[in-house]
Amino acid sequence: MSALTDLAEMIPAAADRLFGVATRTPVQPSIRLSEATGCDVWLKREDLQPVRSYKLRGAYNLISQLSEEEKAAGVVCASAGNHGQGLAYSCAALGISGTVIVPTTTPRQKRQRIINLGRGHVELVMQGANYDEAGTAAAAHVTQHGGTLVPAFNDPRTAAGQATAIVEAFEQLGFVPDVVVLPVGGGGLLAGVAAWLQTTHPQVRLVGVEPEGAACVAAALSAGHPVTLHDIDTFVDGAAVSRMGDYTYSVIVDADIELTSVPEGQVCSEMLEMYQVDGIIAEPAAALASASLPTGGVGPRITLEPGSRVLVLVSGGNNDVARYAEVVERSLVHEGRKRYFMVEFPQEPGALRRFLNDVLGPEDDITYFEYIKRSSRDTGPAVVGIELGHPSAYPFLLQRITESGFWVEEILSTSPFFRFLI
Repeated sequence: MSALTDLAEMIPAAADRLFGVATRTPVQPSIRLSEATGCDVWLKREDLQPVRSYKLRGAYNLISQLSEEEKAAGVVCASAGNHGQGLAYSCAALGISGTVIVPTTTPRQKRQRIINLGRGHVELVMQGANYDEAGTAAAAHVTQHGGTLVPAFNDPRTAAGQATAIVEAFEQLGFVPDVVVLPVGGGGLLAGVAAWLQTTHPQVRLVGVEPEGAACVAAALSAGHPVTLHDIDTFVDGAAVSRMGDYTYSVIVDADIELTSVPEGQVCSEMLEMYQVDGIIAEPAAALASASLPTGGVGPRITLEPGSRVLVLVSGGNNDVARYAEVVERSLVHEGRKRYFMVEFPQEPGALRRFLNDVLGPEDDITYFEYIKRSSRDTGPAVVGIELGHPSAYPFLLQRITESGFWVEEILSTSPFFRFLI
């Protein structure tokens, strides 16, 4: 039997174990996405789990199957935040001890939730600059101190538990959707759902959506084996994995899956739409799937047949509100509404006023200005951030810059200096 078939057979038992533990989260129609796509779009709201993500399902399914001796020795996991919360909740529910190792970049809100959900059963350790380094630390912790490692995705028990979210959604819908769209990190959820669909509803189109800056599953499928990505963008922290698992690869490679990726700025735009229109506080990974839908926004989109019935997983709601300033900034840059420039100003009275009058359009605004006057020079550089009234005004802005006589150079998103700005 193949890894895919074996995994599919584990999922019904996983659903039984999770009954009464994982919340039966609602499946809700999305008026916004349905109208924008011309399809019938439904959202599976796993952000409403007790741990605010579907990760509880995989962690509990694995831990609950351990022997009494293994439970007594405790469990260990690496997590970007959500898997650790699932493990913490499971430890408290089962009365066993656990250690959660998170990267130093994990938002404070997620760290605090892990501690709270553990109710005294879990120790939190911050180690490593990203998820993969935290994973190395977790493996070392098991070697040194014992316990069972609970992978966030690279284990059939984890994948089977995570897949129950979609099994449950199909039951709630009462019909089989045409398309299922999932966020993708290390491939656990995707592997589990792919295995279940392949054996029960092979006609359903399955689309996995990765963050453009950490598309490790696509890289593995292209190479023919898991590969390690270097210098990944960790903004979509719940899905920013540099290497998919060997186990998840063995399942996914045999499944009929469509993969796509979306830029992080596109995810930010969708996060803002979910918050402002739908009233959903989504973390970046939770907006991945719906960010790929053909809503007419900026950036790459999947194609959907008009009238298709589409199920989208909203994977989690553990977003630190302190990040929304960066979310807005990334969204504006992605949509072409925000631009940054290096401007050489003549060090003379009225130079800034002349720049404002000659360069800015009637609906443009300066949102960032950094300048230090140096009396020993004729000119001085300034970093200027301009928010356009509309992205289409950009060519006219460039024309006015050319005609103004100022020396101006745009700071592109590929520039190392751009990271300083956002």
